[in-house]
Amino acid sequence: LECFTMVKKKEDEIPEWVTDEIQNAKFKKPEEIKSSGYILEFYYDDNKVDVQLYDAVEDGRHIVTMDVAKGIKIDDLLKGEVYEFVFDQHKAPLSKKVSEFLEKEKEIEMKAIYQFELKSLELLEVGSNESAEEDLEE
Repeated sequence: LECFTMVKKKEDEIPEWVTDEIQNAKFKKPEEIKSSGYILEFYYDDNKVDVQLYDAVEDGRHIVTMDVAKGIKIDDLLKGEVYEFVFDQHKAPLSKKVSEFLEKEKEIEMKAIYQFELKSLELLEVGSNESAEEDLEE
């Protein structure tokens, strides 16, 4: 009988104590990171970008969504071009209880919540023939 009631309960439901902790997570002092990669997608309404990084961030991901700082115009950015990104990584550790729940019940391995804020970026000339052009001008 106990098994039956467990199955009947919504499988996707996450307990309130888990969502409370996730929503009220306390972020530590941000860590500034420099990493190269390229932009995959723009979210104009939210002022965010999806970025593919060559080096993984702390939790192993290569694709992250970043908030774009006010001084950066999304319209000036190019998809698929290689940039060096300078961004803040904000981390809020989750309690062992929440991490264990997510792993056991939802098969999600998550020890912390991360937020990324793009502070600056520089377009890199990867494999361009810029040096060859300079030689021609001389």
